[in-house]
Amino acid sequence: MEAILVSACLLGIPCRFDGRHKVSSAIEEAVAGREVVSFCPEVAGGLVTPRGPAELVGGDGHDVLDGTARVVDDTGRDVTAQFVNGARRALTAARNAGCAEALLMPRSPSCGSGAVYDGSFAGELVPGDGVTTALLERNGIAVRPAPGV
Repeated sequence: MEAILVSACLLGIPCRFDGRHKVSSAIEEAVAGREVVSFCPEVAGGLVTPRGPAELVGGDGHDVLDGTARVVDDTGRDVTAQFVNGARRALTAARNAGCAEALLMPRSPSCGSGAVYDGSFAGELVPGDGVTTALLERNGIAVRPAPGV
């Protein structure tokens, strides 16, 4: 059975910044017949639930990995180290399970794929990837945003 890494919040685990989850029937259909590896990089990186929202500042997840951007929460606290740590742990979990693909939470500063919030906390999206998505993609794991979320 082929394994797939999936954002834990998409599987009903209340680990999002607001203490909620984003489970949907579309997710269940998307992973049917596969071994699911549930993972929340933000919690694995040391952040608590609930927590303040965080956004990427100065670029996207690729830029964070390159050291030219950072992740900050809505109080201005730099949480870059926790996001990078969580991304590394997600990569390890994916590799250990033999995942070639990940289904992750859209728009998230960790898991976003193709679009993330711009760092202004005004709800504006810009092209880019989250930190975990960037690290997984750099290591050959295909990332796609979750359907229906």
